[in-house]
Amino acid sequence: MTDATLRLRETLMTLPEADRAWLAAELAASLDGWPEASSNEAWDSEIGRRAVEVRDGTAKLTGWDEVSSRLDRRLSKP
Repeated sequence: MTDATLRLRETLMTLPEADRAWLAAELAASLDGWPEASSNEAWDSEIGRRAVEVRDGTAKLTGWDEVSSRLDRRLSKP
């Protein structure tokens, strides 16, 4: 790391946690490239569809006990 990078990190670490989280997300996104608008629209549509299913009572929901059991089984497999 360059001295400038290390100094910048030191300064940034003094920011409030929420600001650091936002900045970290922005930096990570810049490494992966920005998502395509169409993928954002697709996710928005999917989230909306799922919300309607939950609201209408047609969604198949899984309780925490079942989810926890499934995870335990999955993680205990060799």
